[in-house]
This record gives sequence, structure tokens and C-alpha cells, in this order.
Amino acid sequence: MLINIIKERNFANGTVYGLKFDDGYPIEVTDTFLPYYTKDAIGKKTNILTSDNFGSRKERWMIGVSTMSGCPVGCAFCATGKLKKYRNLTAKEIVAQVHFVLGRNKDKFDEAKEHKVNYTRMGEPFLNIDAVKEAIEEIDFWYPGTHHYISTVGLKGSDFSWIKDNITLQLSLHSLNEERRDQLIPIKKKMSIKELGQVRTNSKLKTTVNLTMADKDDWDIDELKKYFDKEHFFIKVSPINPNEISEKNGMGKGIVRAL
Repeated sequence: MLINIIKERNFANGTVYGLKFDDGYPIEVTDTFLPYYTKDAIGKKTNILTSDNFGSRKERWMIGVSTMSGCPVGCAFCATGKLKKYRNLTAKEIVAQVHFVLGRNKDKFDEAKEHKVNYTRMGEPFLNIDAVKEAIEEIDFWYPGTHHYISTVGLKGSDFSWIKDNITLQLSLHSLNEERRDQLIPIKKKMSIKELGQVRTNSKLKTTVNLTMADKDDWDIDELKKYFDKEHFFIKVSPINPNEISEKNGMGKGIVRAL
């Protein structure tokens, strides 16, 4: 299994890599870091940086991996939608992305105050959940104490009971209007907003509700409070990263701006 770099973009606190396996299927991997105090976003009720200091990989080190090459979900703001074909990755291919990032850094992953793997790049993890589970077990073997962060649009029939201890579940909601959500996330067999609000895990961490709002009508505080109580959920509002697909669908920037 070979991984080739096809593009690399550096920014203030990390790098995004476009990679390709030897069968020609592409993936995206991220290597980022932040100050450790940003870990307490729930307690502080914000994750905004308080200075121009982006921290280091010795504080919060986050590796974002793909669980698929391409994705069949087809979110209206996601650049992955421009890929014409997709396939599931094996557990070894998921773990290989972590090793790829670590091979490009001198710091040791498990010596960071928080070392985290985000299953948030290409693909819907719950369409490849057996490989994801296997990858988590292997990563935990090599790097004990890893915080695993798994994002899903909420496919019907998903089993969340195995999510426990230091695993965080993220629900990609994106709108509090069902019709609008169907436009943003066109895959048919997904849970309703009401059903997502009833999700419970065995994690010691709150479930994240992610809202990438393309329009002001995607936000409804009353609906949010109705379904997602603060005892079980943490709300995260994310900007849209403008790309070919979001521009094509008329949502180049969304209503939230990245600082």
C-alpha cells in the first residue's frame, strides 16, 4: 500500500494533504494543532483563540483522517462531491494516514497533552463503521489515550452504543429545518432532527451537534433547544470553506465566517 502526495497546503497551525493510494483513489488528511486551553470549549462556552498563539503539537495535536475515498452522501457544500467514484477504506488505510502524519513530524503523538484523531475528512464513517472500529482499536494499541472524534450525518439504523470512554460523536445537522436539511444532505436514509436529539452514547463526553449554516433560515434557536438539551449536547457552529461544489450550489461562504 503506497501513499503519494498530490498536494500540500500549509497554514498557521498545520497542513492539509491531498494524498493518493496506489490504486489511484484520493483522500484528504489534516495535521493541525491548537493551545491546550481550547480543549475546554464547553466550560468556556467558546473555542476562540485569546491571542495570536496557535500553540503546538505538544499541546493539542489533531490528525484528521478520511474513512472513504470520495463519498456518496453528496452534501451541497462539500468539495468531495466533485469526485465521480468512491470506495471504503480498509482499517489499515485509515491507520496509515495517522502514520503518514507522524512520519512528517519529530514530536511524539502520545506525548501531546491531547492527541486526537478526527474521522471528519472524506466519507461518512458509519457507511464503513467496521473498518473505523478496527482502526480505533489499532490506534489505541499504538497510542493509548487517543481521543477519537467521529462525525456522521446520522444514518438510520446506526448503532451508537459502542461509543464510550474517550470517543466523541459528532452529528452533522447543518440546518434546523427538515426540508432544508434534505437539500444540504441529500442522502435519503438519515435520521430526522427529532431522532438525532434522542441519540445517547456511553461516552464520557457530550455529543457535538455541528451546524454549517449556508443561510440564516438554517438557524432556529427554539428548535435547537427543543431537541438538543445542554446536558447531552454541545453545539458547534462551523464556517463553510468555499469550494467548487459550494459555489455551484450558491452557498460559497455561508453565514458564519472563519476568523
